[in-house]
Amino acid sequence: MSDPHFTAASTIGSEIDILFWALVLVSAAVLILVFGLMLIFVIRYRAASPVDRGAPAEGKSWRVEVAWTTATLAAFFLLFLWGAHLYVRLYRPPADAFKIYVVGKQWMWKLEYPGGQREINALHVPAGRPVQLLMISEDVIHDFSVPALRLKQDVLPGRYQTLWFEATRPGDYHLFCTQFCGTGHAEMGGSVTVMSEPDFALWLDRQAVGGSLAARAGQ
Repeated sequence: MSDPHFTAASTIGSEIDILFWALVLVSAAVLILVFGLMLIFVIRYRAASPVDRGAPAEGKSWRVEVAWTTATLAAFFLLFLWGAHLYVRLYRPPADAFKIYVVGKQWMWKLEYPGGQREINALHVPAGRPVQLLMISEDVIHDFSVPALRLKQDVLPGRYQTLWFEATRPGDYHLFCTQFCGTGHAEMGGSVTVMSEPDFALWLDRQAVGGSLAARAGQ
């Protein structure tokens, strides 16, 4: 049974996984080809080998060289185009996306919803609805990462970053800071709770509006 924290739980997650494994397979194929040829040459032309090293190579053709070089270049170029298309889509949110503001601070995540509801180190989102995150840091570089949703974005001081996602499976998922940001870095985590649309609307209505985030964090 797969771990729910690692199984893709967003619309774009499965495509990211496929792209990742495609990169691994193509890289492995090139690695096996290169090191396989090296091993063949090491064995064939070892010190005790009777092979005539002065004889002209047989069957060597520039067409073979051009073919495998072109095939490798084409494979990696197609992977680049695929990744670029995925990147553009990930950073171009739909017009109707639900906006949530995220502020990184040593060592917590502060989140605010459009209606003024706020949370510390917790994020609640509806399943099946695009969610846009508008992120900034108060101090140093942080990194907002939710592996199950395939999200990972540097959060910079003095600069707003944005990305969006659409969760597909209700549940609780880990939220991490994956950029070392100080002595309390290991404690800068939280959770993302994906809820059905009706449950999310009910939860949002029950949250208090306003108040001090610092007070909620015990500062």
